[in-house]
Amino acid sequence: MTLIDNHEAVGMEGAPRLSEASARDYFELLKPRVMSLVVFTAFAGLVLAPGQINPVIGFIAILCIAVGAGASGALNMWYDADIDAVMTRTAQRPIPAGKVLPQEALAFGLTLSAFSVTILGLAVNWFAAGLLAFTIFFYVVIYTMWLKRSTPQNIVIGGAAGAFPPMIGWACVTGGISIESIVLFLIIFLWTPAHFWALALFKMRDYDAVGVPMMPNVCGEATTKRQIVVYAVLTALSGICPTLLGFASLGYGAFAAAMGLGFVWYSLGVLRMPEGDKRMLPAKKLFGFSIAYLFAIFSALLADLLIAGIWRGGIV
Repeated sequence: MTLIDNHEAVGMEGAPRLSEASARDYFELLKPRVMSLVVFTAFAGLVLAPGQINPVIGFIAILCIAVGAGASGALNMWYDADIDAVMTRTAQRPIPAGKVLPQEALAFGLTLSAFSVTILGLAVNWFAAGLLAFTIFFYVVIYTMWLKRSTPQNIVIGGAAGAFPPMIGWACVTGGISIESIVLFLIIFLWTPAHFWALALFKMRDYDAVGVPMMPNVCGEATTKRQIVVYAVLTALSGICPTLLGFASLGYGAFAAAMGLGFVWYSLGVLRMPEGDKRMLPAKKLFGFSIAYLFAIFSALLADLLIAGIWRGGIV
C-alpha cells in the first residue's frame, strides 16, 4: 500500500490506524545524510567559537541540534509525502512507501522539535535554543510549505535553514552571534544553490512531474548553468573570508582557495555541458565535488585551529 496523503490515514472501516514501522523507518524520517552535515558544521561552529564549554554540555548541544535537524526532516517528509511518492529519488521514503503513517510522522517531528529546543535552552542557553527553533520553523514553514512550491528561488532563500547550524553551535558557546559565525553561515548559504541546482539539472523530470518550480524547469538549463557559476564563484570567495578576516591562517586560506578553484572549475564544466545532455555527467560531478568541498572547508577550519593551538602550546 502506498500512502501519499500527508494529512490523514485511516483503516478500512474509517478508524485511525497505526503502522508497524520499525526504528529504522523512524530513523530514515530524520534524513540521516542531511543530519550528518548539520552535526558536523554545528560542531565546527561550537569548536571554533571563542571561549570554553563543558564537554558534557557541548555534547548535549550537538545532540539537540542533531535532533532538531532530524525533526525538521520528519516534518518536511510529512508535508511533502504527496510529491515524494511521485519522484523517483524519494518514492521509497518511509511515508510514501507506506512504512510510517503521515500523522505518526507529524507527531514524531513536533515532539522532537519541542524536545530539542527545550533541552538546548535549559542545558545550554536560550539564545541558541531560539535560533534552533527559528531554523526548524524556517525549514518547515518558510521553505517546505511556502517557497519550495512557489518560486524557482526556493533553494536560494530556503538554503538559509541549512546554513544556521554553525551559527547555532557558535551561540552555544558565546550566547550570541558575531562576524565570524556570520561568515560560517555565508559559506553554506552561498554553497547551497550551486550544490542543489546541480542535482536539479539531472532530476528535472522528477521536479517537472510534481510541479515543483526548480530553476532548470522554470528558467531553463542555460540560465541555471550561468547561475551555478555565479554561486560557485561567490562560494569560493566566501571560503577564503576566514583568512581575510583574521580568524584562520594563510595555510587555511591557500587550501580554501584551491578548493574554491576546484568548485569553479567543475561549475564551468556544467556551463559547457551541451543543452539537453541526458547523461548530465558534469552536473553529477559538480554535485559530488560540492559535498566534498563543504566537508573539506570545515575540516580545514578545525585543523587550522588545532594546529594553531599546538603551535601556541609550544609543542611544535
